Amino acid sequence: MKAIPSLQTLFSTGLLVFIPLSILAERLEWSALTVFGLSALAIVPLAIWLSTATEELALVTGPTLGGLINALFGNATELIIALVALKAGLIDIVKASITGSILANTLLVLGLSMLVGGLRYKEQRFNQAVAGINGSTMTLAVTAILIPALVINTSSIVEVAVIRRLSLVVAAVMLMVYGLTLLFSLKTHSYLYEVGVTDFGESAEADLAGPVQPAIHKPNPGLWVAVLLAATVGVAIESEIFVGAVEAAAHNLGLTDLFTGVILLPLVGGAAEYVTAVRMATKNNMDLAVSIAMGSSLLVALLVAPILVIVGGLIGQPMDLNFGVFEVVAVAVAVATANLVSQDGRSNWLEGVLLLSTFALLGAAFFFHPV
Repeated sequence: MKAIPSLQTLFSTGLLVFIPLSILAERLEWSALTVFGLSALAIVPLAIWLSTATEELALVTGPTLGGLINALFGNATELIIALVALKAGLIDIVKASITGSILANTLLVLGLSMLVGGLRYKEQRFNQAVAGINGSTMTLAVTAILIPALVINTSSIVEVAVIRRLSLVVAAVMLMVYGLTLLFSLKTHSYLYEVGVTDFGESAEADLAGPVQPAIHKPNPGLWVAVLLAATVGVAIESEIFVGAVEAAAHNLGLTDLFTGVILLPLVGGAAEYVTAVRMATKNNMDLAVSIAMGSSLLVALLVAPILVIVGGLIGQPMDLNFGVFEVVAVAVAVATANLVSQDGRSNWLEGVLLLSTFALLGAAFFFHPV
């Protein structure tokens, strides 16, 4: 019997219509706000298909290689958008987007998952040990982000070149830590993560087979490699259009670069994480929902940010890790709140509301923050 497409598949396929529309809008030089909106809508389905392709390939390749594929491509959309913006010289927006991605994943994605899952189930449980490990690693990431700002604010005179060299050292340490977290989760302590992966495989099979067909789902690796490559190229093309219009659109809307980077860019780039995490929560798989939210934050802090620092130096757009004091405090608040909520290994809808309220308050603060 033919498989019934999932709602996520239908949703992401329908939104693909915005790809030619955004390209047409740029070629015909429509208003920056229109191009911005159309390209943002076009990136959403591409991000979902990119995420789906990595998930399907993970089912084929097994937990170890599959985990590595997810680790490398899980936040590919955010990385591509940030690289394109960095190449365009939008360094302030790129730095703000790092802060925003961490805030969005730890507060918005996790909060939505707990809220939606909590409305369906009175209480949900997840692996407390994994949540604790992710929380400890995020605390290290916050410390790394804090160091350059701390040096600047405790010194009378600090040369720009010194901060850049310090940022390179911090980036190297963060990359090393990220590599060790992969070794820990995929090799030495992989048993801690096996429950979520198994449940995800079963959920993916059920989604693709539909309620009528219980047959075992066997992904076609060739097809999903092609989807992965096509979605990556599509995200790169749309990112060029998106970044080209973002400054003018933000100006027309009366938004600062700080708010644009912290709120708007992560909302576009992280669409796939939102959909997948909430979908897993509705299936009572909070292990995977929490892992997606916290894991995406770790990926941004320990991999994406260091890569941007290194690449920026190579392409003549030097970027450091000197974040504003308010950004550092906001990230610290987000991580501390997420750690407190997840420390007992249980979640409910009220905890989701608390996380979402924290995100709303910080978002309002960034909106009214003076330039």
